[in-house]
Amino acid sequence: MRQQPTIALVGLSGAGKSSVGRELAARLGWPLLDTDALIVRDAGRDIPAIFAADGEAHFRDLETAALRGALAQAPAVIATGGGIVLRADNRALLRQRARVAWLDAPTEALVARLLAHDEARPLVQGDRPAERLEALRQARAALYAEVADIQIHTHGRAVGQIVDEILRAFELAA
Repeated sequence: MRQQPTIALVGLSGAGKSSVGRELAARLGWPLLDTDALIVRDAGRDIPAIFAADGEAHFRDLETAALRGALAQAPAVIATGGGIVLRADNRALLRQRARVAWLDAPTEALVARLLAHDEARPLVQGDRPAERLEALRQARAALYAEVADIQIHTHGRAVGQIVDEILRAFELAA
């Protein structure tokens, strides 16, 4: 078992990382640190603007910095962006310094959740959002599995049930 009591949530956009993270952090009395929110705060602009102006490589640099900063604030619950696992450095940090729960749901459920979200989600804009999300699933599944201590299927389950499962798996009382 890792020494740091931090819990990191990984998974595709729409899997429930933010919702589960809020409930988990509240039950544990730990801060919730969202890497995407940290990037936006530190950069002073939203993620699409960062991608448009500076490209994905720069965004991934900011993401790594946000992850390092979040991991330094243990204990905490960290909700990560869906692509956090793309960099080997991030995967190593997650494995070494956090207990990791991979939240997953069927692609169709992810699309429905993203479409229902109040905030515009680029992944579901335009044609064939299910195909785009499924391609991301295929590209990232092995990377999520590499860092995850547990995989939790979130479709059709209440946030509280998912949080209970995480707490049991990591032997944490809340």
